[in-house]
Order: sequence, then C-alpha cells, then structure tokens
Amino acid sequence: MKQLTIDTGVQEFEINGSGVLRFNPSDPNVYNRFFAAETTLTELDAEAQKRMEQIEADFPDDNQRVGAELAVLAEYDRKIKEVLNGVFGAGNDFDEILHGVNLAAVAGNGRRVVTNLLDALTPIIREGAERSMEEKADKAVQLSLIHISEPTRRRGIS
Repeated sequence: MKQLTIDTGVQEFEINGSGVLRFNPSDPNVYNRFFAAETTLTELDAEAQKRMEQIEADFPDDNQRVGAELAVLAEYDRKIKEVLNGVFGAGNDFDEILHGVNLAAVAGNGRRVVTNLLDALTPIIREGAERSMEEKADKAVQLSLIHISEPTRRRGIS
C-alpha cells in the first residue's frame, strides 16, 4: 500500500508535562465547536449544580449524600469529556491526557479543572483563527492583484 502524508496543520500540545492534545488551532471548525461548547458546558454545570442541591435536600445522611454527589460529578465529568471530544476529535482521550483527573474537580486555584483547561486553550484557538483569517485575506489580496494586472480586453497593436 502506498502512503500519502499531507499537512493538516495538526499540532501537539503537551498538557502538564505528559498528556498530549492534538488539533489544528487554525481550523475554523475547531474554533466554531470550541466557542459553541461554552454554552453546552454552562448548561451542564447548571444541571450538575441543581442536582447537587437536590441531593443535599434529599440525603440528610452524610455517607449517602457523598456517594450521590460523587456519582453526579462522575457523570458531569463524562459529559464534559464528550463535549471536548466533539470539539477536538475522538482521538483525544481526555482521561488519558489528564491522567484520569475529573474535569469537574476544583483545582488548586479554586476553579474547576475544565475552566482552567478552556482558559489555557482559548488564546491558542483565537490566535489560530486569526492566522487563518489573515491567510485568507492575503490570498484574496493576491487574487485581486492578479485580476487587476491582467488586461480585461485584449487589444491589437496599432
């Protein structure tokens, strides 16, 4: 079998010294999915918060409450990872990339791990989108210059 290798613009980003996230930061599809995911993740967070509040009301016993809360956080983590797989592609296993860390967990800075991840990726994706738009603008200018330099009607020499 012959092999065909093309440049897809995919880059590798090492996360926390070991996990690797692969995607093309200048891919408009990634940009659109990334920023659309913000709404979905906000909705998931609100749903998880509501369920946690309900658990607190339903389970006065600490052991039962903790078990139910952990189950909600595990489900929330799974849903976040599904959203991220939709953004970056199923080839990026966020359990592997983050060594099983629950994305709903609170990090040392007091924010959810998923928030830290998205905040770290946002400038990379924005820069990639800007680079993509600049390249398209440069091509449009080059094409317009070609059309301007070409005569619109051929005239014979008099």
